[in-house]
Amino acid sequence: MDNGTGAEFHFQALRPDLILDAIESIGVFPETGLLALNSYENRVYQFRCDQGIRYVVKFYRPHRWSNEQIQEEHDYALALAAEDIPIAVPMVIEGKTLFEYQGYRFGLFPSIGGRAFEVDNLEQLESVGRFIGRIHQYGAMQPFKYRESLTPAILGDESYRYLRESGIVASSMQTAFFTVVEQVLDKAKQIWQQHNFTSIRLHGDLHPSNILWTPDGPGFVDLDDARQGPAVQDLWMMLTGDRQQQLLQIDILLEGYQEFCDFDAKQLALIEPLRAFRMVHYNAWLAKRWDDPAFPMNFPWFGDIKYWEQQTLAFKEQLSALNEPPLSLPSFN
Repeated sequence: MDNGTGAEFHFQALRPDLILDAIESIGVFPETGLLALNSYENRVYQFRCDQGIRYVVKFYRPHRWSNEQIQEEHDYALALAAEDIPIAVPMVIEGKTLFEYQGYRFGLFPSIGGRAFEVDNLEQLESVGRFIGRIHQYGAMQPFKYRESLTPAILGDESYRYLRESGIVASSMQTAFFTVVEQVLDKAKQIWQQHNFTSIRLHGDLHPSNILWTPDGPGFVDLDDARQGPAVQDLWMMLTGDRQQQLLQIDILLEGYQEFCDFDAKQLALIEPLRAFRMVHYNAWLAKRWDDPAFPMNFPWFGDIKYWEQQTLAFKEQLSALNEPPLSLPSFN
């Protein structure tokens, strides 16, 4: 599990020669160089082996997940693929999917080719909804044993406490920022507690960048944040634009989704609380990773006072959103 401190961060030693040695240790021999893919939490590289096959190797951030949690992620992906759900799965080599080399844990995945998923393409959106319904149909059969649940305490309260204790927030903005964050969390938790929902196995981080569009339709990647929670968690990050656009998008998503899995329309009220928790968690995630040299390099604006001014405004807007009526579809009323 992530210790949150960054004090035992070890990616600095993950040099190209070590990466290549790790890959060769499981009997795969790269023919090309390593192409770093867009990942900050872990280290992910694409390459082609001497057999002409393209692979992606993923080195897991030390101390974030236990071996049992990573293995459960791998087993879930393999089980979904066995249900003909198009999802990236780890290679099974001599009965194993999780490997270790000089203290680094890693997995090897076939590379999925494809282009960006177009959220505003309603045909693609319906197809994605259909496959999410299939994922949830299977995910509801049994719970995770080791993966954590999506809760206000983990994503909201713990993240808030870390931000307060880290000292990362500009001193002149601390009162304004933390005051509105407290208000947002109080309102979000109030709404959350008003709704009972069935907790199922989720993708957990299903934003459009984790979906590739292939000649055969959508391909899902990155179960790194798979966890238990409400079904709407795997739907709301597809929604963009104003309220009318979001109503159209969720209607199209659910049209495909409900071909395979029933959806409790009351969960639509959880969208803004989930967005609020994600906002707090995102800031805490950046703060926790600030000792990783990749983060100041790629997020140089994070420590700037203007960033905290913008975040304070964003949380004020989120508070307003939490006080508005939730999305509601006539077909579900």
